[in-house]
Amino acid sequence: MTDSDIEMVVAIIRPDRLTDVKRALAAVGAPSLTVTDVSGRGSQPAKKSQWRGEEYVVDLHQKVKVECVVADIPAEDVAEAIADAAHTGEKGDGKIFVLPVAEAYQVRTGKTGVDAV
Repeated sequence: MTDSDIEMVVAIIRPDRLTDVKRALAAVGAPSLTVTDVSGRGSQPAKKSQWRGEEYVVDLHQKVKVECVVADIPAEDVAEAIADAAHTGEKGDGKIFVLPVAEAYQVRTGKTGVDAV
């Protein structure tokens, strides 16, 4: 295996689907992940709301970004597990991206490349 075999799967999903996504990742052998609360917009429509009598538009929706770096299992398996677990069939289910990782370093041990993942 070479360092080019390291990939990062990045998914933007609904916050309420995170528990199912974590279970799905563990089931395919990819339990390590980073989760960040994010907001954004895509095809999900904006919502109009009122606060203290003033109407406003909410066009940035709360999402969760899940990042998972893999070297020993196929990134496609990880992406498919996320897609299956995050799917509701509604607009706003999210997106998944697979990116190559040029290099990896493990701070504690000094390992690099695939050994660091």
